[in-house]
Amino acid sequence: MPTYHYRCKNCGYDFTVQRTFAEGPLTECPQCKANQIHQVYSAVPINFKGSGFYRTDKNK
Repeated sequence: MPTYHYRCKNCGYDFTVQRTFAEGPLTECPQCKANQIHQVYSAVPINFKGSGFYRTDKNK
């Protein structure tokens, strides 16, 4: 199940929820009940393993 991170523009409350794709996005802040939340996006961490990458092959 996907995990989504939200932040309220009204009170600044940060929260994370797990929802299915069918449920759709949240619209109400669970703390102040304002309809001013937005989804916060972040970069997905990646880890290169094995040979064939510049970092591991530059000293050869």
